[in-house]
Amino acid sequence: MLAILTTHPIQYQVPFWQALAQDGRVPFEVWYLTDHGSRPSLDRGFGKTFRWDIETRAGYPHRIIDVAQGASPDAFWKCRLRERLRHRLRRSAATALWVQGWQVAAYWQAVREARAAGAEVWLRGESNDLSRAAWWKRPLKQLALGQLFSQVDRFLYIGSANKRLYQRFGVPEGQLFATPYAVDNARFARQAAALRPQRMQWRRRWGIGDDAFCVLFCGKFIAKKRPMDLVEAARLYGADGRRPGIHLLFVGSGDLGEPLRRACDVIYDAERNAPRRATPVVGPASAVGRPRASFVSFLNQTEISHAYVAADCLVLPSDEGETWGLVVNEALASGTPAIASKSCGCAEDMLPAGNGMRSFETGNIHELADILAQVRCDQRLSPGVADVLARHDLQTTADVIRSLYAHRAENHRRAA
Repeated sequence: MLAILTTHPIQYQVPFWQALAQDGRVPFEVWYLTDHGSRPSLDRGFGKTFRWDIETRAGYPHRIIDVAQGASPDAFWKCRLRERLRHRLRRSAATALWVQGWQVAAYWQAVREARAAGAEVWLRGESNDLSRAAWWKRPLKQLALGQLFSQVDRFLYIGSANKRLYQRFGVPEGQLFATPYAVDNARFARQAAALRPQRMQWRRRWGIGDDAFCVLFCGKFIAKKRPMDLVEAARLYGADGRRPGIHLLFVGSGDLGEPLRRACDVIYDAERNAPRRATPVVGPASAVGRPRASFVSFLNQTEISHAYVAADCLVLPSDEGETWGLVVNEALASGTPAIASKSCGCAEDMLPAGNGMRSFETGNIHELADILAQVRCDQRLSPGVADVLARHDLQTTADVIRSLYAHRAENHRRAA
């Protein structure tokens, strides 16, 4: 059996567990450290209590294991094992343990427990070589991760920048296996197709003019996401007054919510329980130079497709703290063009240079404004998107896992 250890039911991971269970060729069980998100839970970045509106605890084998009281997915030391995982591994006859990174103490404990139980260790983290630690942290990081990686048998890399991180630590090619980061492409395509006839209805509901160029920001309003860069780029875009109106659509919440609102001419604000204006606004940008914007708050998984359909493109301006950026996957799967900063882990894989794909240097609002103007003139989805989505699909990773497990099972049988 393959045991998979992860912090909590995550909306992006669950469809993969369900797909793996439906395939049926890999016996596995997901071991959760917490049930965060499958019940009403506080997300500190959003500043809201929520639960996912898709089924996260059905369609695949799973259990919650014993951890320290008060464990949280975003607290390294609190999220630690309270049981000897080696005993659970032996009882379940698990021949391999898949660990989802190294951001909580329980993952480090689990690797040691797996080695003690004689189980192979698989690692699939999100970090990449785009983020550089402070100089004084680098030797400590090199030492700690070097020791952890020395105990790992197989590294499941999610993209090019993630792979380079492992290579920088000396991981040989024979231990690296591509398991591209993906969302449920079929579900997002299906939801978008069903909602597309209602596109203008939703734009009008949110105060977006029929002819406005609508640019979507989707995520937490926090510093590393750099949402203010989009506001500044929108100002530059409309500075000469000759371009058609641009309208920013903000989906999410967080600490920067109020500064963003002050920097924009807010037309609609769901958190204020009413539109700021009764009808969409047309014409050039606000006379005071602030881009028009609608704030629709947090949208859950079955609701987010309304935003992808209403928007003309998505922008993810994050800094190097953005280890991937799955909203880019979601947008492309929904048929919406996407732009991302080159600091996002997904940029070089999901938005490769050429063929209509676009990324920009982080913080360069002039470059972003120019790209927005290009997309405004040609809003067609790049012909290369189909190939990108085919590579970043749940089934692609399922095939890799099935092959790895079959190879491991055969070696285990021969050793026995």
